[in-house]
Amino acid sequence: MSNDIRIKKGLDIKLVGEAEKTVEQAVISNYCTIRPEDFHGVIPKLVAKEGTTVKAGGVLFFDKSEEAIKFLSPVSGKVVEVVRGPKRRIDAIKIQADKAQAFEDYGVFNVDAAKPEAVKAHLLAAGCWPFVKQRPYDVIANPERSPKAIFISGYASAPLAADLDFTLKGKEAELQAAVSALGKLTEGKVHVSVGKNANSPLAGLNGVTLHKVSGPHPSGNVGTQINKIDPVNKGEVVWTVNAQDLVIIGELLLTGKFNAERIVALVGSSVEKPRYFKTLAGSEIATLIYDKGVSKGGNDRIISGNVLSGKQIRPDGNLDFYSNVVSVIPEGDDYELFGWNKPVFNKVSTSRALTFSWLSPKKKYDLNTNTNGEHRAFVTTGTYEEVFPLDIFPMQILKACMYQDLDEMEALGMYEVAPEDFALTEFVCVSKQPHQKIIREGLDLMNKEIG
Repeated sequence: MSNDIRIKKGLDIKLVGEAEKTVEQAVISNYCTIRPEDFHGVIPKLVAKEGTTVKAGGVLFFDKSEEAIKFLSPVSGKVVEVVRGPKRRIDAIKIQADKAQAFEDYGVFNVDAAKPEAVKAHLLAAGCWPFVKQRPYDVIANPERSPKAIFISGYASAPLAADLDFTLKGKEAELQAAVSALGKLTEGKVHVSVGKNANSPLAGLNGVTLHKVSGPHPSGNVGTQINKIDPVNKGEVVWTVNAQDLVIIGELLLTGKFNAERIVALVGSSVEKPRYFKTLAGSEIATLIYDKGVSKGGNDRIISGNVLSGKQIRPDGNLDFYSNVVSVIPEGDDYELFGWNKPVFNKVSTSRALTFSWLSPKKKYDLNTNTNGEHRAFVTTGTYEEVFPLDIFPMQILKACMYQDLDEMEALGMYEVAPEDFALTEFVCVSKQPHQKIIREGLDLMNKEIG
């Protein structure tokens, strides 16, 4: 028996370039790069220095403030470069991959017979802990704190998001092993959400509380589901895990190997044939896009993640550690003369003033990255509330973050939000304010001052 969650507030942004449901093997990357910036708040302490040979699943670095949390290499090979920034900050670790991969063996783990402390110790030792994040603060979970519940979203509602029903197909054994292990680490429930009409492998798992979600984006965001199921109050902690990361955790438990393989959706209007590829976390983006049908010679932006909350990367960059989508859309560096003063039919807007996207709710749009306006002061329009389904005042919490009022941030519900929860309000913002950046800085301040 499942529980239904129906989201009314939100906005579905229908874009051209959805991935066709076929999977190909990506070109094998010669180099793999892991960037500590993918793990927000982690201060890396290097283990594998330049010239070190590592196996797939070998330790590259650990968190200086929590030494038990280790970060592993997705490939076997040689560390050829440690890129450093200001004050010798570690910006990237580049590994030249072997032609034949060798894996560290962490041993098959019997989840059913194991006690919670043994499960936690194994996940920490085998480098799977970075897949477990916590609210508050949207950072890697503190292994010393026990969560009141664990949340997994198997429903992706973001524009051009990877279809999780498709990418998780056939991985039932790995998924079950992962949720069984995670279930031992909480006295509460493991909440799993799937689409209302989905055919998800997650729906048949044992030991979970199933929720069926419907409604516009951000209904698929785990933050929306937390807010509707079991909100986070002061002093409480919940953990979240991405659905595809469960497969990596489950495979480690069943085989003893850390296999960082992902099925990644290559999407966007600049892609000639959008589809899915098997690749590894940290692989070179060029192995996906330039050999696989991206329009060459175009002025495009490449995004590791979805178009609302993903991270821009260079053409010679790498897939980040958590992403299962690479979006390629036109760069918006052109400007329309009097574009603000004429009817618009080819853009998405929540307003009906001069914008007629509401007349064609099923139409797909070929949008670029143009913000269609400059940064300006906040104005009160009520637009944020139309697309923000959480029981929180979005304008007020953004302003509290900007003037750093910790008491007000607490009172307004800062403990349960993450930057991605404000991606839609940023999209519709007439003031062009960087909402996700504001929320991230607010969370970092609270983490530093309150902990």
